[in-house]
Amino acid sequence: MSSAAPSVRADASPLVVTLVVMLGSFMTVLDSTIANVALPHMQPSLNAAADSITWVLTSYIVATAIATPLTGWLAARLGRRTLFLWSVAAFTAASVLCGIAGSLEEMVVYRMVQGAAGAFLAPLGQAYVLDVWPQEKHGPAMAWWGVGIMVGPILGPVVGGWLTDSFDWRWVFLINLPFGVICFTWAAAVLPEPKLPQRRFDMTGFALLALGMAALQLGLDRGQHLDWLESWEVRAEFGVAVAALWAFGVHALSRPGAIVDRALLTDRNAITGMLFITLVGFLLVATTALLPTMVQTLYGYPVVAAGELMMPRGIGMMLAMMSAGQMLGRGIDPRRMLATGFATTGAALWGMSGFSPDQGAWPFIITGFFQGAGLGLIFVPLNTVAFASLPMALRTDASAIYMLLRNIGGSIGISVAVAMLERQTQISHADLGSGITPFSQPWADPATLAAAGAGAVVALLDGAVNKQALMIAYIDVFRAMAIMAVSVLPLLLLLKRPAPRAPQVHLAD
Repeated sequence: MSSAAPSVRADASPLVVTLVVMLGSFMTVLDSTIANVALPHMQPSLNAAADSITWVLTSYIVATAIATPLTGWLAARLGRRTLFLWSVAAFTAASVLCGIAGSLEEMVVYRMVQGAAGAFLAPLGQAYVLDVWPQEKHGPAMAWWGVGIMVGPILGPVVGGWLTDSFDWRWVFLINLPFGVICFTWAAAVLPEPKLPQRRFDMTGFALLALGMAALQLGLDRGQHLDWLESWEVRAEFGVAVAALWAFGVHALSRPGAIVDRALLTDRNAITGMLFITLVGFLLVATTALLPTMVQTLYGYPVVAAGELMMPRGIGMMLAMMSAGQMLGRGIDPRRMLATGFATTGAALWGMSGFSPDQGAWPFIITGFFQGAGLGLIFVPLNTVAFASLPMALRTDASAIYMLLRNIGGSIGISVAVAMLERQTQISHADLGSGITPFSQPWADPATLAAAGAGAVVALLDGAVNKQALMIAYIDVFRAMAIMAVSVLPLLLLLKRPAPRAPQVHLAD
């Protein structure tokens, strides 16, 4: 058996391995969004200010961004199975500590540990799935594993809202304890230990990539509160991110043995797949962040009901992933499936731009289902095409960068969507308000209204204008996202259809 061949236990079923790593990946992806709805409840308990409580989210995201690039080197150094087990244990312990934290400082530290430990689980899981299944089974296998990765961010606000309303915000974190114990015990019993080639640690590459990603995540998160480039802090963070990532790219392409192998950055399918997964993260997370707020603010749904309206998106995604896996197994060109997925996603987002202030639940359900189905049709074939031509030794690195870019895409999506929403709300409010003047509407004269004691009418009118302006802004954002989803279709021409390989033989210890 060669040094790069996987060492798989005779009793380790590929399906069982997939289910184990899917559970670990699902826990960490779910935790990236589950705490969002609990922030208002954490604030008084942790004695935190409104502008500092967001560090509960920021610390997790930044720690994940810094730790993710280490996955490949640590897996080769410690062993993929060992790293997975340590990650599950540390993530579970940090979750418990978050649940009993008594101050904001403690919470931020524990969330950083949680984010760093959980950063390894998704890329390790993806690498395991690709290793234990032969290539002709990669489509269905990635469909199973992808359910946890893609549905997790959608279920996060639902589960978080239910736990916070029914019990206490601390259960948002404590709920990880039983699942973490199950995952650790199960993984210790069945996970194989692949033999991966050793390599030196690229300190320069890691420092540049970690600095660039951390600065980018800080800038994206802090920009929402500091008015973006009007703040010197945000300018500095984006400047550091651009400089560090540019230096990292030059370093990775010019030095053999860099933390991200040059072969990964020069593979056409891999690099195109990374571009697409960034966009998928953008569309998925941005919509997940906007819709719950929209249905609560404009339509008056309570938190739990708002979360339930997101469920059709997860159902559509799950069904589409399973169908995509079956279609790939039958030899259907994955590029056609990607084109269908992006077109379906764009059509669903365009349908969301037709929402009206007095509609019922069905438009949310229908558009959500089809958007989820479109994203599901993208995720499975994209993973299959992007990793098809990579050797096994590069899969852990590729998976780590893949997950990192998906998270970065989500962060960019939230920041861009929220910034555009605020800007379009202001523009729409000004446009609507300009039509209500004493010249066009005589009753709108402030003096006349004041003399009639109609201050309450003015307040109601302003509230109605605000609501209409916010509705228009949401429509503009959904329309822009629809155009974005469809505009990338020509890039599919860059993808090469993976050539069939001879079935791989998995040798037992």
